[in-house]
Amino acid sequence: MPARNSDIDACPGALRLHSAADGPLARVRLPGGLLTGERLAVLAELCADFGDGHLELTSRANVQLRALRSADPAVLAARLSAAGLLPSETHETVRNVVAPPLADSTLRTLVEQLDGALCADPALAALPGRFLFAVGAVSLAADLAAVPTGGEFTILFAGRDLGVRVTVDQVVPALLTGANAFLTERAATPVGAPAWRLPELPDGPARVAERVATALELPRPGTDAERPSALPPPVTDNEAAPAEALPVTDSDAAAPAKAPPVTDSDAAALAGAMPVTGSDAAALVGLLPQADGLVAVGALVPLGRLGGTALRLLATARRLVVTTARGVIVPDLTPEAARRWARALAEAGLEVEGTSRWVGVTACAGRPGCAKSLADVRADADGTSAYSDGLPVHWVGCARGCGSPSGPHVRVEATPAGYAVTRQPGGETYTGDPAHAVAAARRN
Repeated sequence: MPARNSDIDACPGALRLHSAADGPLARVRLPGGLLTGERLAVLAELCADFGDGHLELTSRANVQLRALRSADPAVLAARLSAAGLLPSETHETVRNVVAPPLADSTLRTLVEQLDGALCADPALAALPGRFLFAVGAVSLAADLAAVPTGGEFTILFAGRDLGVRVTVDQVVPALLTGANAFLTERAATPVGAPAWRLPELPDGPARVAERVATALELPRPGTDAERPSALPPPVTDNEAAPAEALPVTDSDAAAPAKAPPVTDSDAAALAGAMPVTGSDAAALVGLLPQADGLVAVGALVPLGRLGGTALRLLATARRLVVTTARGVIVPDLTPEAARRWARALAEAGLEVEGTSRWVGVTACAGRPGCAKSLADVRADADGTSAYSDGLPVHWVGCARGCGSPSGPHVRVEATPAGYAVTRQPGGETYTGDPAHAVAAARRN
């Protein structure tokens, strides 16, 4: 888990705007990355009316509106609230919930129930803006997670399995109890700055697990050694449980209306669709089989900047999922509709091929949006990126490393002397021309 850069919890929200170099920035939480086309259309209108015309996708599957120089914060909040994107003014920065992009209906329902119950608990408005819940197996480092294991759920505490098992009806109470226990334990630890994340508390996972088990009258938790994990091996996002079919409407089957006709090569591509591996799997691009013969389409948004034709096209979808890989999925389609969507998204400038040079490539805002950045990292990433099936690479404009992946990756950091290319964790350094250094670091 990255070290904090400040003791001030200043995570931006839709009401608490961040003052960036290019103007105020608003972050809108999307629990589980779940979004409708209708709500995306509202976000598109807001970034066109007040911002730079683009939405920025984040590493927690949220969205940001940048350069809001002309925005009246009260008007912005009212329009977000009317669209259902701001269900609680008091809890808006703590609605941090991630889930697998192709979560099944049980996980989707749990995400929605957790969000509602979180907003209904007044005490949990005090959670730090970086505290993270997960429902399902995800690649991010969550403070509290509920992962399905057979017919029950395992509650993980900062990634640790301490033997807490619950039924599906106990998932939301267990996660909320854990969050309240974190606040209680944080208040009882007065030494140093208040903890933002569970691992920052001395023996935090065990202390919180004990409180959860007691409150829910569960067997007493053990240590990691006493209770070996019953979880299956880590899975990539495209190996998550397939989404349960939702009804496909006529508009789904026809959309997008101006998509090119289906060809034989499209059908062949679908027949051989996935699985994919490595960094391709993290991006979840292309045609993704679901349950009951339905298909999802995953598109990678280069460097997380979504605007123009692609934004308008996606706003016509019935349902969407924003991914932590800074991509977008259109799920629950017929095979024919999925092929049309894939071709239309590609024509709109998004990436739907697993061999795209943008697979596994991310960046912080950089210049001119961030005053602390030493370089225009997005432009430099654009000028050097090439396809690789190796480690993901993240470009950052300064030592803070905003948006860095939690797992192994290549870090390209702007310094006064140029870019420093290292593998994380470990810090192994690669020298030479940035393009060649990055390629070597990703491969080895």
